[in-house]
Amino acid sequence: MPVGKNLYFASDFHLGAVSYSSSREREDRIIRWLDMIKDDVAELFLMGDVFDFWFEYKTVVPKGYVRFLGKLAQLTDSGVKLYLFKGNHDMWMFDYFVTEFNATIITNELEIERSGKKFYLHHGDGLGPGDKFYKFLKKFFRSGVCQWLFARLHPNLGVGIANAWSRQSRIAGAKDEHKMQYQQEWLETYSREMLKTQHFDYFVFGHRHLPLDIALPDNARYINLGEWVNYNSYAVFDGTELSLRYFTQ
Repeated sequence: MPVGKNLYFASDFHLGAVSYSSSREREDRIIRWLDMIKDDVAELFLMGDVFDFWFEYKTVVPKGYVRFLGKLAQLTDSGVKLYLFKGNHDMWMFDYFVTEFNATIITNELEIERSGKKFYLHHGDGLGPGDKFYKFLKKFFRSGVCQWLFARLHPNLGVGIANAWSRQSRIAGAKDEHKMQYQQEWLETYSREMLKTQHFDYFVFGHRHLPLDIALPDNARYINLGEWVNYNSYAVFDGTELSLRYFTQ
């Protein structure tokens, strides 16, 4: 890592939810955060569900988010490396962000090493035991057949259906995530199982919607990035330590 530069991680902006006004307010807040980090960010990892829905038709992308997209263009034009993870809400990313921002699109996990620390990065959906129905849906939605069929729909219809689906999401329903019991922390369980065969210093996920920093065996840690509807949480790695932080500006 360049001296004085950091890695930044964030997830679950859910731009587009719950209403236009709340999404625009959140977009402005995210832009203020990106402005804050622009001078010391070397690599930016946006780890899924950046958008509450995203589908790239051949010549059409969802309406809106121009201020956010413009800020990403400014950062990448200045040399920041951008990684975009496919979440369960925005899994239909194709080549738009690659063409416009030279972004790297991550479909599943990404393993990296920086300053001697090993990271296991994943949005977090579909991991661990159970939830077989969702895993089936994920496999189907990511299939070329499903994507081809959806692309046949007029954007007004396709995006309208997707937006109606999104209104049933956990973010839209404003469920109180912090009331979930500790034993339901399946991503911690998944991380512990991974450590039995391979060491990572940090397991970093989104999806869970709750900021978490949990110690694991062998001096490893599980970090969940939370979300930006309620927490405005993110993580930063300064070359020595990964820390979970909150944006309050």
